[in-house]
This record gives sequence, C-alpha cells and structure tokens, in this order.
Amino acid sequence: MTAPTPPAFRPASSADIAAIVALVESAYRGESGLRGWTTESHLLDGQRTDAADVGALIGRPDCLVLLAEQDGQLRASCHIERQGETGYFGMFAVDPSGQGSGLGKQVLAEAERVAREEWHCRSMRMTVIEQRAELIAWYERRGYRRTGEYQPFPYGDERFGIPRRDDLRFEVLLKEFGGAVA
Repeated sequence: MTAPTPPAFRPASSADIAAIVALVESAYRGESGLRGWTTESHLLDGQRTDAADVGALIGRPDCLVLLAEQDGQLRASCHIERQGETGYFGMFAVDPSGQGSGLGKQVLAEAERVAREEWHCRSMRMTVIEQRAELIAWYERRGYRRTGEYQPFPYGDERFGIPRRDDLRFEVLLKEFGGAVA
C-alpha cells in the first residue's frame, strides 16, 4: 500500500464555501458522519454550519479557514483565529474516509504553526463538547489540557445543531506553546 500524498495547505476563499460546508457536515452529521469517529450525531441533529457562517469566517480579520487538499481534493479544514496572544482553533473537519490516517494531526500541527510562527501567539485554545471524551483525549495526547472552564451550549440557536439532550456544554482546552515568541 502506498503512503497517502502529503496534504497541501492553503487558505480558503469564497469559492470554497460550498465544499467546506459539505465537508464539515459529512464529518459531524448524518450517515456519512457515522463512518468516522468525529460524529456528533448521538448528541445533535440538524446542521453543523452553513454557507453564511463559513463565508463570515473567511471574510473576518485575524481569521483563517485553512484547507488541506490531497490529490486535488478537499480532505480537511479548520478555522483558526488570532485573539490577542492566543489562537482559537475550531470547525475542524476531516473527511470521514480519511479519519485515522494521520491527516487530522497534520492539520492541527499546521494550524498551531500558523498561530505560533505567523501570528506570534503564545497558546491555542478551543472548545469541545464536554460529552466528547474520546475527542478530548485525542487533543490531550497532542498537548492540550483541560482548563476547568466551561461555556454554555447555545440552546435555541439551530445554527449550531438541534440538541438531543439537555446537558451539553463546551469545555475549554488550552495548549501553551513553549519558547519565546518573536
């Protein structure tokens, strides 16, 4: 078996919006999401994102929607945002057929590199649904720590999904970057 082609990273443009929405939805919702381990279908119904939200991120200052392509196909994406000396990492999606291949680790590493080397951030933070223990453990293996800080789930705002339970909340994870920041 040949090794997969290394991903090519690039910033998203407005021409990529439909493909990004399709990728994110396939990774988190519906039957295609069940093929991968990142599905939230047991916690949420409805959409994960939409064209308006993705377009707003692409056009926002200090924001980057980072795409990873292999063999000319969109395989993964994430949103990173500079928030002072901290980067924010979110809307992370890997095509379910490519989950477990190491691509997610490569995308996370590239997002961290951008935050650290290009934006001179001292850390990266994210929010993860508290009930996603397997996903939180994956981030912990990559140097993120649980902060003990929580944020409420936006109940009543179907742009983020339709909750299947009433105890959802986000946990804040943080990774400090070692060394001096230029």
